[in-house]
Amino acid sequence: MKLLIRIFLALFPISSFAQNLSIDSYATVSNKAEEVLTPDSLSRMLTNGYTTDRDKVTSIFRWITENITYNVRPYYNANLYSDKHRYDDEDTGALKPLSERVAIEVLKKRIALCDGYARLFKTLCDYAGIKSEVILGYADGGMSHRRLKFTSNHRWNAVYLDSAWYLLDVTWASGFVTYSSNDFIQNYNNYYFLTPAEDFIRDHYPEDLQWTLLSKPPKLKEFKYSPFQNTAFIKYKIESYKPQSGVIEAVPGDTIQIELETSNAEKRLYLVDTPYVDSAVIAIASLADSSKPKYTVVGNRVFCKYIVKSPDVEWLHVIFNDDVIMRYRVNIRKSDTAAK
Repeated sequence: MKLLIRIFLALFPISSFAQNLSIDSYATVSNKAEEVLTPDSLSRMLTNGYTTDRDKVTSIFRWITENITYNVRPYYNANLYSDKHRYDDEDTGALKPLSERVAIEVLKKRIALCDGYARLFKTLCDYAGIKSEVILGYADGGMSHRRLKFTSNHRWNAVYLDSAWYLLDVTWASGFVTYSSNDFIQNYNNYYFLTPAEDFIRDHYPEDLQWTLLSKPPKLKEFKYSPFQNTAFIKYKIESYKPQSGVIEAVPGDTIQIELETSNAEKRLYLVDTPYVDSAVIAIASLADSSKPKYTVVGNRVFCKYIVKSPDVEWLHVIFNDDVIMRYRVNIRKSDTAAK
């Protein structure tokens, strides 16, 4: 997807894979799989004979890195960014699940952006009976030559193995894009396979903080310049916002005001200070706000105030029409009284 170019300097040995599958046998599986274009049959072929989920995931991961090419052509298209969420339509009962539909297309064309890589991995894991997720978020570095705003620009995966979640990025593990010719070079990088969470966070920052797999998600340097923008930020065509810095300095008792400007007809704005936000948290916040709205609408602008009640507040999520669109980091200072 649209990420800054990254040259992978450290190529790690494929130790886990090599212990379970020789080079000759892997080549045989890979050649046979070339003829298979359906996710279910490919998943069966890649996991046949393996008894542990870890070995099955290794086989799936390595096949994708060896057989799917990163799509560099969109970077010649000036309208790429406006089209970046073209796969994000709603699943319906009349269609196969979204990830499977994307996976089928990727297997037909053998080319993908990060969304295709991640959804293919998930679909093959689904057919193998292995729990996995597609994670949306910000990646600092990667395949693209362009520097992006502090917003969701990449997709990767989490996979459940041995009673725990692990993180991996099949796109970045597949290779890199050259500076000079903008060519994709297939070059396996084992670093992005089951990477420890404390290392993965250095260049992968999820929309949903629970997928950092860390008890205390860190603040990234990008917060100095702007709040983190979720994918829904684009959906509502937010024209401006305040504060512009992503770090809000405050003491307990302070009032923080968030301001948005948008031409969107419906303007419901409320703020949530919990570390993690899911549909249940949004539903509760929306219900409380509906009885006594805390936001004010003036023309194309909408304002909402939040009173800092606790010194333990760290995050402030901006929810617009039931979607999380931004996230601020709140830095609680000691009050002047306490300092004295």
